[in-house]
Amino acid sequence: MLTTITNKDLKVVISARGAELQSIQSSDGTEYLWQGDPAYWTSHAPNIFPYVARLTEGKFIYHGKEYGFGNHGLVRYADLTVIEETPDSVTYQLVSDENTLRQYPFPFRYTMRYQVIGNRLMMQTTVENTGSARMYFAVGGHPGFNVPLEAGLDFSDYVVEFDEPADPYRILLADSGAVTPAQERYALEDRRRIPLSHRLFDHDAIVLHHMAKSVTIRAEKGRRSITVSYPGFRYLGLWHKPKTDAPYLCVEPWTSLPSREGIVETLPLQSDLLVLDPGGQYRTAWWIEITA
Repeated sequence: MLTTITNKDLKVVISARGAELQSIQSSDGTEYLWQGDPAYWTSHAPNIFPYVARLTEGKFIYHGKEYGFGNHGLVRYADLTVIEETPDSVTYQLVSDENTLRQYPFPFRYTMRYQVIGNRLMMQTTVENTGSARMYFAVGGHPGFNVPLEAGLDFSDYVVEFDEPADPYRILLADSGAVTPAQERYALEDRRRIPLSHRLFDHDAIVLHHMAKSVTIRAEKGRRSITVSYPGFRYLGLWHKPKTDAPYLCVEPWTSLPSREGIVETLPLQSDLLVLDPGGQYRTAWWIEITA
């Protein structure tokens, strides 16, 4: 089921499957969200919960028992329920059940709220621990954006520009997508910009930390841009399908990292995961801003 929310600046379409964005259009009908060309990547903007990216061997350990789920967790594969809807907002919810508990042994309530406010789309994630034990989890987003955004421009005409100077570190990934022990300083042009080229992603995602909390995809020769702001997230992934000329860029705020290379994670021992006590609630919000 699809739901459309609108105002005078934006038209946004969301699917109940994964509460995943399907379209972000400006008032003139220009599409900003990647439309899932199967030649490159069939998704649009998966929501991440309760784990980022890949588990080593597809599993983790909790209290001596093995569990596991697909890439980026449970939500992206589930049908969520609309619990509130207005012309400019919609709220989805997923409540744990027998199926989720077989994969992830924590009772939870996951809520995703979308609202258009001027030329901005707000996305608010709430996670509640409805069980009797401490809960370990991660949240994040994985939206893909069309690049280029205008006729006559090329992917390489664009830059990723942070809103303030930064000296981030890159977390290096193995060929499997797992986290290696290595990291390195990632030099930004003028401490703010990454000029885009398809070769940047030949070795999978660029995963950064210690960076600014807002980033804009823009071209000097263009007028359209996309800004993603993620104040509550520790990591940022930039990605498109490796070793291709894919005409999109994913901007991925993460609270936590994937599994370490060669290690089947014991969940309470993975130090960067979020933790909720029984009855606790975690809430974070991030924004996509469109310049038409």
